[in-house]
Amino acid sequence: MSEQDQNQVSTAFGKAIKIRRIELGISQESLANDAGIARSFLSSIERGSKNASLQSIWKISMAMKCKPSDLFKVAERIYDEK
Repeated sequence: MSEQDQNQVSTAFGKAIKIRRIELGISQESLANDAGIARSFLSSIERGSKNASLQSIWKISMAMKCKPSDLFKVAERIYDEK
């Protein structure tokens, strides 16, 4: 996978998190607190500039009351639309 593809995957996954967060009407600060991660880290994930670990993905999805696979499905659709 090229570096450009890797960046597009990260960006798509970050957008998926942001879409779900906005649907829930919660702030980055609130989600980060509920997930037990730093708000700046969550912001970096949403922008696609940082990759989330499996543990972080799990924490974020549980805080948003969804399955990690739900976030991946949205990310796949976003990536495929590129």
